[in-house]
Amino acid sequence: MYIPNGFRFENEEEKIAFMKQYSFATMITNKDNLPIATQLPFLVEEISGKVVLSSHFALANEQAKVITENISLVIFTEPHAYISPKHYDKWESVPTWDYIAVHAYGKAKILEDETSKLKVLERMIHFYEKDYLQQWDTLTDKFKTGMMRGIVAFELEVSDLQGQKKLSQNKTGVERDRIIEQLESGNNTVEKDLANYIRGEKK
Repeated sequence: MYIPNGFRFENEEEKIAFMKQYSFATMITNKDNLPIATQLPFLVEEISGKVVLSSHFALANEQAKVITENISLVIFTEPHAYISPKHYDKWESVPTWDYIAVHAYGKAKILEDETSKLKVLERMIHFYEKDYLQQWDTLTDKFKTGMMRGIVAFELEVSDLQGQKKLSQNKTGVERDRIIEQLESGNNTVEKDLANYIRGEKK
């Protein structure tokens, strides 16, 4: 990831927290020198000092066939917003975009046995909708086994974690206050989230 010095996102704990909060990410892997990508919900965990990402593909997804051979890139991003030059003091200014992104690199390991698949699925259910576990526990083993045969579950141990926070750090406090006010003025929850991050960088 290209990261200008003023926009570096270096705190590991904050990066992991960001990944957990915005855990629907894009996984990219090369196949025959062509990048292929899938949008997936991820479970982000810290295990024995390592960051481990878990998810699953549909069985028919061709990307599942190459994730053990190649390093994949998983991109976590959001919130983001257009930033108008009307907020700046200098007339000779141009529009830009503020955003946060974390890039996680690593090789994946496919979970072949049903017990491992079941464990990762139940951990994901616990993270995304804990209340659903009651319904899940009433489903028949036949149904669960059939469902698991239709997916490829995997774990990816992160070998490199890079981040960027582009939050108008190169602007004055007054200019950033104008940006925050604009982002908070509408009903767009993504822009309101970004305003909170910009405010946090001002402290």
